[in-house]
Amino acid sequence: MMKDFWNKRYQEKDLAYGEAPNRFFQEFIDAQATPGRILLPADGQGRNGLYAAAKGWEVDAFDFSEEAREQTLAKAAGKGLSLNYWIDDLTTVEFSAHHYDAIGLIYVHFPAPLRTEFHHRCIDALKPGGSIVLEAFHPDQMGRPSGGPSSPDRLFTHERLSNDFQSLDIQSLTHEEVMLEEGKYHHGMASVMRMVGKKG
Repeated sequence: MMKDFWNKRYQEKDLAYGEAPNRFFQEFIDAQATPGRILLPADGQGRNGLYAAAKGWEVDAFDFSEEAREQTLAKAAGKGLSLNYWIDDLTTVEFSAHHYDAIGLIYVHFPAPLRTEFHHRCIDALKPGGSIVLEAFHPDQMGRPSGGPSSPDRLFTHERLSNDFQSLDIQSLTHEEVMLEEGKYHHGMASVMRMVGKKG
């Protein structure tokens, strides 16, 4: 089971993806004039949710790993931070419509058509004027040791993202070669897609 895989990974001594937030996500949060309510699906050990909470955001996060949730809430308590973190599955989770000022999709990989359906649910969950910030692996990442799915249909291209998020005002959409230094499992040169899209 995938849940067992992720629980086992998060039980390892070192943090799977490091303690620092994803750099692109951090830049997005730092650029926002006013914090709001943000949703972080598949937030793992909480590196992005904890960063947003520290910046004054109201954070809703979920994952299907109980181990990840326990670690995140323990770190939040140690830092005096508050966030809502629950256990759920990306394929069945339900969101309130027009509820979030931002949604962070940081390495949330899905096969089609589940990917498109999930992305459309995220768009529905955004308030007007809300933004989606996304970073995920491109097909050029296949075979590299710096992380990512082994199945090509779980990877992201300009076309796939443009189609999935065509109802948003795409403010940036780039394919980049970046140096990942995100713990043991995202380490080294990587081929990624980065996107920020805003709901009208």
